[in-house]
Amino acid sequence: MRDPDGWTEPTAAQLDAIESEMPLIEAEIELLDVQIRIMSAHGPVDEVTAQRLRRSRDAVVAEALRWYMRRFNAPRRAA
Repeated sequence: MRDPDGWTEPTAAQLDAIESEMPLIEAEIELLDVQIRIMSAHGPVDEVTAQRLRRSRDAVVAEALRWYMRRFNAPRRAA
């Protein structure tokens, strides 16, 4: 549905695509949060923060792989 400003409601397919990508988006937000904390910290990075950075980075890679597998291994509809 289009409103007077030209904004269109997302379709069900678009909402499904966003929902499918949410775990990856959340993992990327967590990684960004750790990176911001490191860059805004004064002094050396402690072991807990370093471990959190490694876990966050690993989570982004794992979620990206899962997303690609879901996206590209999904059954295709005939055109």
